Amino acid sequence: MSAYGGSGHGTWPGGPQGQYQGPQQPGPHRGQHPGQHPGPHPAPHPVPRQAPPPGWGQQPPYPYGRPPLPGPPLPPPPPTRGQRFWRCVRNPLHAAQRVFRPSRPDRVEDRTVGRLQLWRTILGLAIWLWMSIGYGMLDGAEEAEKTLTERGNQSWHSALVLICTFTVVFGAFAAKAHGQLRRLYLRRALRPLGAIVALVASMATFPLAVAPDAEGFRDLVGLPGKIVIGLACLWSLGFALYGVGLSLVHVFRTADIHEFMPPVLATLLVWEMALLDVVNGAYADVPGPVRTLFILGAPLTVTTLSCWEAYRLRRHHGLSLRAALRP
Repeated sequence: MSAYGGSGHGTWPGGPQGQYQGPQQPGPHRGQHPGQHPGPHPAPHPVPRQAPPPGWGQQPPYPYGRPPLPGPPLPPPPPTRGQRFWRCVRNPLHAAQRVFRPSRPDRVEDRTVGRLQLWRTILGLAIWLWMSIGYGMLDGAEEAEKTLTERGNQSWHSALVLICTFTVVFGAFAAKAHGQLRRLYLRRALRPLGAIVALVASMATFPLAVAPDAEGFRDLVGLPGKIVIGLACLWSLGFALYGVGLSLVHVFRTADIHEFMPPVLATLLVWEMALLDVVNGAYADVPGPVRTLFILGAPLTVTTLSCWEAYRLRRHHGLSLRAALRP
């Protein structure tokens, strides 16, 4: 018989000898109610179940946390002034866009009117080409050259007439404006004036290359100078041709002055050109009704689009000619 009593194995706590009844629950302390948590401290609050730390899952966890996800690609840095200059030197068409497109940041641009103006130009060229072919204006090489030369001269004359019209209209516009608005419009007019100067200067390179009066100057500069003059003439040709088209479409970027300037100037320009066609006897080889359509088609369509553009500027953007002249 063991010293521990019984048959040598002792007595299991909470049950008879040889039977395990599980861990014994401590009884209540003295002065403690049966439903109270045993011990001198209150029961701890339940700990909510937390989500697994970042990085756990099917893949092993990252030792320093999950790396940040890649964000959207950063925009390229804006080109410097030198990069913009050399791009204009390499590409005369890009230079023409920089010079003859309006670029005022707070300018109101109605894309609906712009699309209609583009389609009007395309449709007008298609109708002119169809009528020119139909009435034999492009049959032979001589006739085609004559017709295309007349159209080129007409475009150049339109640009010259637009320069004169712009000077008169802007002078009246600035004179009617009040106080600070007049000074503001005079500052804004520098870009349209710069576009006019650039167009005239580009056309001035052709006499240096082909005019007989400049032959002495070409002999003076020698072969290297002639190469430079030839390259400058080619660059100016692309710049001037594209610039004339952009000048007529954007009306010498007069939208940089005010949004009402382009429709007013475009309307005056087309009626002035129609009057010049009547005075000069343009399209004399076509029948009377077709000649009337040639002469009056552009003024009527441009006037209609200009009136609609002015209506949309007043209705949708709160701009009016009266508000443009008075603060």
